[in-house]
Amino acid sequence: MKSNSRLTTNLLIATSLFFETWLQQSTNTVKAESPTTTTPNFVRDIVPVLTKAGCNAGACHGAFSGRGGFRLSLLGFDPDADFDAIVHDARGRRVSATAPENSLLLRKAGGLMPHGGGLRMAAESESHVIVRRWLEHGVPGPDASRLQVTTLKVTPADAVLHVTRSVSEGDRSQVRDDQLDHNYSLARRASVEATWSDGIKQDVTKWALFDSGDNNVAEVAADGRITSKGSGRTAITVRFMGQVASVSVTVPFATIADFPTFVTSNFIDKHVLTEWKKVGLIPGELADDATFLRRVSLDVIGTLPTPSEVREFLTSTDPQKRTKVIDVLLGRREYVDCWTLKWSELLRVHRRSLGEKGLDSFQNWLRGKLRENQSAQVLVKELLTAKGNLYTNGPVGFYFVDQTPVDLAETTAQIFLGIRMQCAKCHHHPFEVWSQEDYYGLAAFFSGVQRKDTKEGGRFGGSQSIFVANSYQITNPMTNQVIAARVLGATTPVAEADDCRPELANWMTAKENPYFAKNLVNRYWGYLFGRGLVEPIDDLRATNPASHPELLNALASDFIEHGYDFKHLLRTICNSRVYQLATNLNPERDRNGMFFSFHLPRRLPAEVLLDAINQATGSTEGFPNLPVGTRAIELPDSTIASYFLETFGRPKRTGTCECERVTSADLNQSLHLANGEAIHQKVTAKEGRLAKLRAVQTSDSDLITELYLATLSRLPTESEFAATQKHVTVATNRSEAFEDLLWTLLNFSEFSYQH
Repeated sequence: MKSNSRLTTNLLIATSLFFETWLQQSTNTVKAESPTTTTPNFVRDIVPVLTKAGCNAGACHGAFSGRGGFRLSLLGFDPDADFDAIVHDARGRRVSATAPENSLLLRKAGGLMPHGGGLRMAAESESHVIVRRWLEHGVPGPDASRLQVTTLKVTPADAVLHVTRSVSEGDRSQVRDDQLDHNYSLARRASVEATWSDGIKQDVTKWALFDSGDNNVAEVAADGRITSKGSGRTAITVRFMGQVASVSVTVPFATIADFPTFVTSNFIDKHVLTEWKKVGLIPGELADDATFLRRVSLDVIGTLPTPSEVREFLTSTDPQKRTKVIDVLLGRREYVDCWTLKWSELLRVHRRSLGEKGLDSFQNWLRGKLRENQSAQVLVKELLTAKGNLYTNGPVGFYFVDQTPVDLAETTAQIFLGIRMQCAKCHHHPFEVWSQEDYYGLAAFFSGVQRKDTKEGGRFGGSQSIFVANSYQITNPMTNQVIAARVLGATTPVAEADDCRPELANWMTAKENPYFAKNLVNRYWGYLFGRGLVEPIDDLRATNPASHPELLNALASDFIEHGYDFKHLLRTICNSRVYQLATNLNPERDRNGMFFSFHLPRRLPAEVLLDAINQATGSTEGFPNLPVGTRAIELPDSTIASYFLETFGRPKRTGTCECERVTSADLNQSLHLANGEAIHQKVTAKEGRLAKLRAVQTSDSDLITELYLATLSRLPTESEFAATQKHVTVATNRSEAFEDLLWTLLNFSEFSYQH
């Protein structure tokens, strides 16, 4: 009985130990052993050491042509090539297994020999010891399993730091370790854990690379210590072996115990209010009715409100008048004109690649989709899967703007996903997770796209039709590797098909896609606020996190739930109280508008500004070969000659970046508005606004009021009215006095800026 009991106990113990061992392996809790006491692994240990030392950086041996005859892959993305370069190239002179200390790899990096990169591994430092042990163990190379990092976890993901007077006046580098582990402390230390493809988890904090997005807010040391420098928010970028992560760092402006009441209109306000409390910011007041009407009109329809529209809005006592005017604007014809212009810029609709008939076909299709308020899913799917004749099927034009699979891949990723893939063309993306396999896997979707030449005009020798050959593979010219079509982030290619593009379109527009909806709502937010939740607005990546990640997620979810409806998105944003806040021209806090505690002023786009001048002066623009009265926001492309539009930054539609449109002011613009003959002719036009008002014997006071309403979309203040009336009264020529007034109003920053 005792023997059986002992046997049973032993079996239970053995079973328990086996289960614990199996559980530990299955949950990947194995930790990497120290390379200073074991044989260092080339991929797990040596490459991170070289990366931390900067040896394979772009400014050193990681440059495209290397340095001093020694070339490594950028940031160690190709360990096999790096091993050959270190061990075999230069007749094996860089390493010595028999005399490790004499290896050029150690002597140059250790400062014992002349080295352009200077000292990189001090004698007996941990880096030096690891490399030396690797040499002592016979320089073992990468194994055949292609060991790589699968995930990177950074703790904390979100840090709130404070700046106190005692530290800000002293040396911030003297922050003590006992101040590192508290919420609302002066500094925090980031901890980085990598999970390798063999299941081993490793603390790689000392080997990770850290960068601060804004050193004026927070600095980060090489060991991951984050120290506050000034109020605001920034991201600490963390990179290790092809994986990236970030830490959001907030340094509050103040601690507000009794936060004022802020009435919220929708979920946008609630999310932003949470951030205001977190960073210690009190929002500004709501914009007055006149400012709101001008702002929402210019944003939604690219058009100034008329004087009668302003009067009606200002005198209305309807508490829902702001909501109602948003709905009215979304239903106007100018909405289609305004957003067709914006989407035509994004898609680079231009006759140089489409020809005259192709331009009309593509733009008419786009205009129709916006007029019908088709969902973003429908619009993008029709673009990506388009084939047939350009003249009868507008979205085919998408394949005439770019002519190679790689160009189409880059355009598709940046426009529809907000991902800039260009860096992954030649090497692993240094600030993202995208590899060359991802880049060429995306390009392979377009490898079968062919154009048929019919000699009827267009950049491609007259091609007007698109068909798809049975192809879904592409060759990486850097490695000669054949790569099959696969969506971003996938490890396996899509199924073979005559046309794989529908598979790409379905994945891209799926609710589960982490980029599509976020990219679109962020773009539209940026168009309305002057900056995105992610800035730049077409650069969504882990190392460029959103200023309000919860809000971005909520907007994307709401966009999806409402069928990817663009008008719903605009209506939601415009109805928020955050959108309706007043402008602050000289804020003491939140100077770059990151926290949206006020409305950020921005210069009107060239086309909108020209139309505003024409509307205010009652004149029209004579565009070549177009009907009189054609507005600038209706122009099909940038080939329509206009000195004004060129001067004020109209994009040429040659690139997918939003930065192609020039939004900054310069001297030429100022001179054109202040002294230009074209503006003089509009102000003094015989059929213009001033001439018509004078013809009906309008009184001075009424005329002053009318000009303010026509230009600034508001009534003059008492001081403005008094000064203007005095100017008119003492003038020897009443007509010229009012011309001076109109010209002056056109030169107000308040007129040429959205506010």
